[in-house]
Amino acid sequence: MTQTYTIAVLAGDGIGPEITEQALRVLRLIETKRDVVFDCKEAEFGASAYFSVGKSFPEATIKICDEADAILKGPIGLSHEESEKIPVEERPERGALLPMRRRLNTYANFRPISLPKGMAHFSPLKQEVVGEGIDIMLIRELIGGLYFGGKERGEKEDGTRYVKETLDYDDKQIRQILEVAFKEAMKRKKVLHNIHKSNVLISSVLWNEVLEEVAKDYPEVQVVHMLVDAAATHLCLNPGQFDVMVMENMFGDILSDQGGGILGSLGLMPSACMGPDKAYYEPSHGSAPDIAGKNLANPYSMIGSVALMLDMSFGMEAEAKAVWTAMQSVFQAGFSTGDLSKPGAGVEILSTSEFGDKVIASLEGLL
Repeated sequence: MTQTYTIAVLAGDGIGPEITEQALRVLRLIETKRDVVFDCKEAEFGASAYFSVGKSFPEATIKICDEADAILKGPIGLSHEESEKIPVEERPERGALLPMRRRLNTYANFRPISLPKGMAHFSPLKQEVVGEGIDIMLIRELIGGLYFGGKERGEKEDGTRYVKETLDYDDKQIRQILEVAFKEAMKRKKVLHNIHKSNVLISSVLWNEVLEEVAKDYPEVQVVHMLVDAAATHLCLNPGQFDVMVMENMFGDILSDQGGGILGSLGLMPSACMGPDKAYYEPSHGSAPDIAGKNLANPYSMIGSVALMLDMSFGMEAEAKAVWTAMQSVFQAGFSTGDLSKPGAGVEILSTSEFGDKVIASLEGLL
């Protein structure tokens, strides 16, 4: 019996449409090899949606997302000059992304920081540091903290302008993300790095208290506590010590981008944003409006987001593994993309569509 999955496809802004096109090619190929149908419903989202219909997260898109089994989302945002044409509350992050996270309660963000040994040369770190590759799962709490707390802006009696932002967490929010992290650690090496700032922030004190409670249910997992600033240093000096890392929202935002840096590009970092009922999958990088429409963008993170969706939402683990193998084989064969290598580096640099062609060719033989 044919299995049908409905996918809301939000191509987003900038390079979003062109890398989404390559990701959808992967789904169409899998349909020909398996008894499955991916019913992809495209919808507007982000700055392009605002300029089209006046809302960055339109009601029509909300409906499509509500009815989908999973959501595939491209990068959003435009240049500073173009963003200035959009009212502050409708700018893509505030008007689309954060409301979607709230609506879907996607509290658990999985960001694999992965660089197989055969791709280690892309890292800017020394070969002796990353020569055996990198394999980290960074788990970030996604709907709490400073980003979602109360915000106030005003002027004091003496004319001094001020802002006040609140970092909000309760023990239930903390517990649910820690449960996710411990379960992930149990699947892997049973080592969990807890990233915090309890020497300064009272929120981290509560976080660590809850962690000690949750840890009692996972006695096999070794917990390593590390301050966030130290973690930033250790990611560069010895990334191999990490396996699963867990942290609050803003720490995760910053350290996951640093993770992209040690890989050589955020173009190698897909992500999964998981809620209790459904998830959305997206590349960790921005919309790169300066190269939009030029067929230059690396689609690895977008295709990797499809791999995560196949595995985590649809239970198609073998197919997901084949997609990862196909993508990595392109780089391991000596090819590169513009974000990872410059002209004259002695490698053939692939365009967006050329990378997609090679992934499809490799995947054909793996499915």
